[in-house]
Amino acid sequence: MTAKPPSPWDKASLRTADTRKRENTGPRRQAASSDREERPAVRHEGGNKQELRYYGLNAVQAVFAQRPEAIRKLYLAEARIPQLQPLLAWCVKHRIGYRVVEEADLGKLAASSHHEGVVADVLRVDPLALSDWLRSLPAGPVLALWLDGVGNPHNFGAILRSAAHFGVSAILQSRESTLAVSGAAARVAEGGAERVPLVRMEDRMAAIAQLRDAGFQLAATVVRGGADLFAIKLPQRLIYVMGAEGEGMDDALTRACDLQLSIPGTGAVESLNVAAATAVFLAQWRR
Repeated sequence: MTAKPPSPWDKASLRTADTRKRENTGPRRQAASSDREERPAVRHEGGNKQELRYYGLNAVQAVFAQRPEAIRKLYLAEARIPQLQPLLAWCVKHRIGYRVVEEADLGKLAASSHHEGVVADVLRVDPLALSDWLRSLPAGPVLALWLDGVGNPHNFGAILRSAAHFGVSAILQSRESTLAVSGAAARVAEGGAERVPLVRMEDRMAAIAQLRDAGFQLAATVVRGGADLFAIKLPQRLIYVMGAEGEGMDDALTRACDLQLSIPGTGAVESLNVAAATAVFLAQWRR
């Protein structure tokens, strides 16, 4: 694979591939500035790899709204009982265990102080196959994101939130990607993790061919040297390809894209955070 250029987004946050993998799959995560109290995740009862520990009010309520059957256990603070009455009633009806616990216990369960009074163990959702996703698409305008190496769970959560807001159809990932929804990402996504499916691609060039056959154009997002995002007419069926926070997009993938786009700015800072940049790109397509 061609060497990646330095830092298209978040140059200061250079991380190795091993570091990105630990952020998504390991027992410890590097704390971001918005979540400095977050601690190593506590393995939940049974250690079921098919389950994921969600925390945060909107994240848990989104699971209840979209796939209540995925909820396996619920923990909540007493103060949340009135607000979560429909969920508690559903748990009683379907014999799903729930416990009212102290704030300190919720912090331990979530491995974070940002639990917002509720924690739930939920079933994971497997990524879709690219061919299945393409078959499900309607005719007309469709927008999707291809995340090439994005690994920070807080950035991923923010991207999911923006993607849900602007109507992104899916998040595309290569087969090598370690990126997955985590409790931290779901909390930051504020419900967006339940609205935007993940799609797993196999061979990269074959995936690009399939996307083009379905009428998509691919746009590499670059810090400089691309066409002005605000001056170009964007395709109706578009895949934005976002590079990793530190290492950036693979050169070969950049060359394989139909367009290269940049966000013009003052030059006072080198670039936007990848999550902020994604929101700008999505908003311009929607406009």
